[in-house]
Amino acid sequence: MKLRSTETFWPLKSAIIYSYPSIDEDINTEILIIGGGITGALIAYKLINEGKKVVLVDRRDICNGSTAASTALLQYEIDVSLHELIKLRGLECAVDSYKNGKQAIFDLGNIIETIKSDCQFEFKKSIYYCSFKKDIPFLKHEFKTRKQNGFNVNWLEESDLKKMGLHAMAAIESNTAAVMDPYRLANDLLHYCQQKGMQIFDRTNITSIHKQKTKLTAHTENRHLITATHIIHCSGYESTETLTEKVVDLKSTYVIASEALPEVPSSFKNAIFWDTGSPYFYFRITEDNRIIMGGGDEEFKDPIKRDKLLPKKEQFLLRQFQKRFPDINFKIDYSWAGTFGETKDGLPYFGKPNPDKNEHYVLGFGGNGITFSVLGMNSILDSINDKENKDLEYYRFGR
Repeated sequence: MKLRSTETFWPLKSAIIYSYPSIDEDINTEILIIGGGITGALIAYKLINEGKKVVLVDRRDICNGSTAASTALLQYEIDVSLHELIKLRGLECAVDSYKNGKQAIFDLGNIIETIKSDCQFEFKKSIYYCSFKKDIPFLKHEFKTRKQNGFNVNWLEESDLKKMGLHAMAAIESNTAAVMDPYRLANDLLHYCQQKGMQIFDRTNITSIHKQKTKLTAHTENRHLITATHIIHCSGYESTETLTEKVVDLKSTYVIASEALPEVPSSFKNAIFWDTGSPYFYFRITEDNRIIMGGGDEEFKDPIKRDKLLPKKEQFLLRQFQKRFPDINFKIDYSWAGTFGETKDGLPYFGKPNPDKNEHYVLGFGGNGITFSVLGMNSILDSINDKENKDLEYYRFGR
């Protein structure tokens, strides 16, 4: 699957940081990770620090799938609001999912500090706003639910938002969110793991996996074999190619990035913004004063049709930005399209679809892919060791 259009911002900004070979021999390992994006990198980081023997492969260049197209807004808020998620999954699962997402942002910050990644990680406030009066009751319900469950949030009126330069009706302000360069972090994590002994192979496509007694054998496109005790799929939306259970609806999303602005209001620099729409729009700024905006989602049909819509979507997103921030002169410098997925409850999928086979999945679908991947990192050892884990139950297959 072609996960994104050709030109995205992060690889152009960082170029090729590290290079890896394709596989040219048969290999035996304890754990094989399939997928060399941010999810695979986080899982590898956890396992290599636990002293595991790990091999990681990717069918394309490392970090050049969905990670390169991510806008990397790190939020504890999930695509499904808390009060709606409580109805879908119950109070405990919903509140834990929000609280764990909050902790994941701090966990990620600690990892970045440990490996000394230059990924421009920075904490921000999150502004969850509505553009129409009819959506205020929904937002107030969400605000009340979060307050009741211990979340530190503030209510912002239209006048408060105008001071930020945002034309909207009301908003919930949360103090815990962050931004970063996801491409840089994933590359830095993988380099760290390689230095610790992990083997990495890119342009290595796995065509089939077969179980042989207690081992799994992965067959590559160029007819090499990788034999492992456990295989962990961190292949994101491409997991639809290997899963028998339908767990996600694929969408096309579109992103524009501005030229570097000489000045940006401090209120914009200190926050990320997203709205109550479905699909929603979202905004953030980079360390060099570029504004990144995403949205305009469509049902995914195929990469060609998705990419053909890009010129039209550029102008659509620009108009939406101008309605909300009329005082900021947004000039498009980059634009791209990507594929992402939505689950029925907005939550990820972790663990083994087949309990009799040591194939594990860490699938952080939706707008919280990076924070979900941190949760998956924190539960992967229990999946491998067949231990009970609350997250593995919350986010299990067949739920």
